[in-house]
Amino acid sequence: MFLFLLIAMVVVVAAVTLAVVGGGDSAALPEVAPEQLVDPLPVSRPVGRADVDALRLPVAPRGYRMADVDDVLGRLAAELAERDARIAELESALAGAQATTVGRPDLFTKPGEEPEQ
Repeated sequence: MFLFLLIAMVVVVAAVTLAVVGGGDSAALPEVAPEQLVDPLPVSRPVGRADVDALRLPVAPRGYRMADVDDVLGRLAAELAERDARIAELESALAGAQATTVGRPDLFTKPGEEPEQ
């Protein structure tokens, strides 16, 4: 009886193994499509904090997918560089406007009065 159970168990394990590994034309386990970035960063508007908070990168067998991480980091770097350039432009415009205002002789005159010479 023991020998019969042992042979039956070996046959069942072998049958299941062959079915899972893919015996025949139709595979029991089809190839899984690779995970893609579900909600990428918006292209039509600047990236906001909520976009970065909501971002979830797909996981690969050995960590994150490098191409997706490189794309996200490249986009964030471009956005930061653009914002830094805009901030520098606005700061220089503000400094120029302040220098012009400070150098005016009629800075402390009331409207309608003529500046003293």
